[in-house]
Amino acid sequence: MTQDQGLIFAVLAATVALFIWGRWRHDVVALAALLACVLLGLVAEKDAFSGFGHPAVITVACVLVLSHGLQSTGAVRVLAQRILPGNVGPMLAIAALTSLGALLSAFMNNVGALALLMPTALQIAEKQGLPPGRVLMPLAFGTILGGMTTLIGTPPNLIVSSFRAQSGAGQFAMFDFSPVGVAVALTGVLFIALLGWRLVPRREVSNAASFDTGSYLTEARVKDGAKVIGKTLREVEQLLDEVDAQVVGMVRNKFRLSAPNPRRVLQVDDVLVIEAEPEALGVALGSLGLKLEADVPPPAEPEEEKQPAGDAARPATEEKNSEKKDPEADVSVLQELLALPESTLIGRSASGTRLRSRYSINLLAISHQGQRSIKRLRSTLIQSGDVLLMQGAADDIAEFASDYACVPLADRAISIPNPRQATIALSVMLLAIACAAFGLLSAAVAFALGVLLFMLLRVVPLRSVYESIDWPVIVLLGALIPVAGAMASSGAADLLARMLMETIAQGHPVIALTLLLVVTMTLSDFMNNAATAAMMCPIALSSAHQLGVNPDSLLMAVAIGASCSFLTPIGHQNNALILSPGGFHFGDYWRLGLPLEILVVLVSVPLLLVVWPL
Repeated sequence: MTQDQGLIFAVLAATVALFIWGRWRHDVVALAALLACVLLGLVAEKDAFSGFGHPAVITVACVLVLSHGLQSTGAVRVLAQRILPGNVGPMLAIAALTSLGALLSAFMNNVGALALLMPTALQIAEKQGLPPGRVLMPLAFGTILGGMTTLIGTPPNLIVSSFRAQSGAGQFAMFDFSPVGVAVALTGVLFIALLGWRLVPRREVSNAASFDTGSYLTEARVKDGAKVIGKTLREVEQLLDEVDAQVVGMVRNKFRLSAPNPRRVLQVDDVLVIEAEPEALGVALGSLGLKLEADVPPPAEPEEEKQPAGDAARPATEEKNSEKKDPEADVSVLQELLALPESTLIGRSASGTRLRSRYSINLLAISHQGQRSIKRLRSTLIQSGDVLLMQGAADDIAEFASDYACVPLADRAISIPNPRQATIALSVMLLAIACAAFGLLSAAVAFALGVLLFMLLRVVPLRSVYESIDWPVIVLLGALIPVAGAMASSGAADLLARMLMETIAQGHPVIALTLLLVVTMTLSDFMNNAATAAMMCPIALSSAHQLGVNPDSLLMAVAIGASCSFLTPIGHQNNALILSPGGFHFGDYWRLGLPLEILVVLVSVPLLLVVWPL
């Protein structure tokens, strides 16, 4: 063993230990490993940050932006609403949800796919009388499985493809991962749906630490061309039942009806007072083609009854002037605000606070903690503890919350589907996938083009483009790529591969393939999967060279192993996301994860030998 090999092994051992320890964030550990390699002379200073321009890193960043666009436009939510079945048993419901999660994660960030479907999973758990974890864990594992099926499904696949390109064999194509990946994912989803979900421990989640806003009461206008025109209220309520929403009042020609006749036929400009859970609000409006009443120009707002202390220092000349504002400041967001007992909003209405003229924001809905009212939103008196759903620029909402002693709540991911933008988002995503799949453009260029189109067509607000990128993952990848290169250039990868092949595999290619898969899978349970792939790819290439076999087989084994983090909550972000909502303990994951990982090995090894023969 040379001095450089000893140094790189020491750096890698410390890096893996820090990943498993978990005290420092993975991007900090990766950056520390890179700088250690530079200071020790293992990586040249001029190459220290070359990884940040690597095609795999660019592709991951672009896919994250495109995934955000699919989320924010409501495209995926509408798809979920149409695909997921209604009144079925728990097995079919979990099967459909897990399958949809796997399908989505094949073409978008799997963390985003899980986040989009989590509210639906919780609703399914409630309907089926199941603990939330018994639906959340199958969904999380399904989204992880789906990522292994395409080039862009998960960062490890892009890392593996980049190492293949560096070896001189060229990058893997978009669907090269599909023959083995789809078979493994299908097998895993079937196992989860038929038996696996029953292995998840029953954990009852305590709601004591959470804040429940209750159902919203919001107003929606029947706009021209809406699906509900000509339908009776009874027919509309049947459609709303599918998303746990209901009509509790109606306004027609300025007359308010507290209990409208179910046989009443809806007309253009009718206003429905709808009660819905926060997560179902956007789906309820989008599915019926209704328009939020706040988007309709209101009558002239009366002068304010009294000014709060926060307004005393605000002269009339500081009222909002949209013509002078930066266009980026007009990007609308949805935010929940809690009215504190000392808030000067108490006993006042939206029109009395001049939300539009003074702050350029809209009040979309009010949660009265279970108390219903069919008063118009603009004239509803706000009470202590009410939760207000506000629409407007983030800075304007923050300014309003500060002036009126309101507390912003955690983001509830409430979004109103935009059919036009959703269609554009899906079209651009399909275009980018087609360009990469048919070899018209490289993956990095194809998806960068997609991001550019998203920005030009305003699918994603310009300020959200960089916010939608998971920068710790980008730093992790950019930092570890040169470190992995040092493993190869120092001969450390060859040395480690030779030790594994001679002591355990003993020169047998099939044993070597299985060993590489199992080792990668085990590491990915305790450290970031992209980091695992970056560390194992040089070993796979060196092993293939020493055994004289097809390197693609071993690289694919690394890709599959890195995408199978099922034993712990720290191996994958999706596992961590369900830890609290599912009420899980650290040791709960292996009960479903261990049999699933064994099944993956049993299915993938024979398939790898057939599809990518040694």
